[in-house]
Amino acid sequence: MRNSYGDIRVELLPDFVAVCEIDRPPNNFFDLPLIRDLADCFDDLDANDDCRAIVLCSIGKHFCAGANFTSPGEKPEGDVMAAESAEQSNPLYNEAVRLFANKKPVVAAVQGAAVGGGLGLAMMADFRVLCANSRLTANFVKLGFTPGFGLTHTLPRVIGQQKANLLFLTGRRLDGETAMAWDLGDVYAEVDQLREKAIELAGEIAANAPLALKSLREQMRPGLADAVRAATAIESREQFWLTRTEDHGEGVRSVAERRAGNFKGR
Repeated sequence: MRNSYGDIRVELLPDFVAVCEIDRPPNNFFDLPLIRDLADCFDDLDANDDCRAIVLCSIGKHFCAGANFTSPGEKPEGDVMAAESAEQSNPLYNEAVRLFANKKPVVAAVQGAAVGGGLGLAMMADFRVLCANSRLTANFVKLGFTPGFGLTHTLPRVIGQQKANLLFLTGRRLDGETAMAWDLGDVYAEVDQLREKAIELAGEIAANAPLALKSLREQMRPGLADAVRAATAIESREQFWLTRTEDHGEGVRSVAERRAGNFKGR
């Protein structure tokens, strides 16, 4: 078992818990190589009997601030604009499906922002540990396009269709306390105890019979990877044309400049 996969650091703890840490502080923006490396890591942990549960966490201020849209006009590597046609599947989402296909329980420790696709990554986990400075948002409409990373399937699956619609259509941001009330989180921790509580929950899971854990998880998430694959096919198609609109360019600029977008519907 390797101790690093690109910008992913891995530590196997004595109690059958693996800590997978994204090391791109402070924002931990993702791209295709990062998600591919994380999927490779999860594949190896699936095959490792010394791991029964995984903690997904990050170094720095934010869990994952999604793709880097801070430089208007620049294409975020491996993100929503990677597909070359509306019919082609997005390579990043293909790797995301691999994450959803992993066989061992995942606990995400979400400090700071989980934005856009970063929220999608947090929703891949079975459980989320939140704190006072957690900030969760599916702000795609503010960028002039629509959700990805399987969020159109995973978010309503956890919080219900109506609340998911509200988050998607407003692009509003939830703090940790509100996210807990909306069932986006499972454990609420003090900021300085976030990772400790995530490891504690993963350890409580990992103390149980490993074959039973894998079987039960498969029963509780039947067909999830296939459902995410189907969702991302639609998400990728819609993002392809929307990212080529004037509104998307304005959305990227307005978010980078921290102002409301002036959208024209073209």
